[in-house]
Amino acid sequence: MIPGGGQPNMQQLLQQAQKMQQDLARAQEELAATEVEGQAGGGLVKATVNGSGELRGLVIDPKAVDPEDTETLADLVVAAVKAANDNAQELQQAKLGPLTQGLGGMPGLGF
Repeated sequence: MIPGGGQPNMQQLLQQAQKMQQDLARAQEELAATEVEGQAGGGLVKATVNGSGELRGLVIDPKAVDPEDTETLADLVVAAVKAANDNAQELQQAKLGPLTQGLGGMPGLGF
């Protein structure tokens, strides 16, 4: 409902949209700068991704390296990266969720 029953103030709507866009860009920059970790094998493999899900680091404990069983190591790496990406998605929801809630019906915004 528009107070007073009048037409929406286009200038005000544009300012709100611009502020929302700036807030969203700022949150995305913060996500790109924030690192989260995921691990597998009780910490034998640790993956670090930024809040956007980009892999930034991988640490493999020497105890996880068995030349006779590289398949298990590969599985641990995949699991650690997946765990890190899951953590990044939770961070994205926390940061971007409040900013994008009202944008669901706007075309071109894949939220």
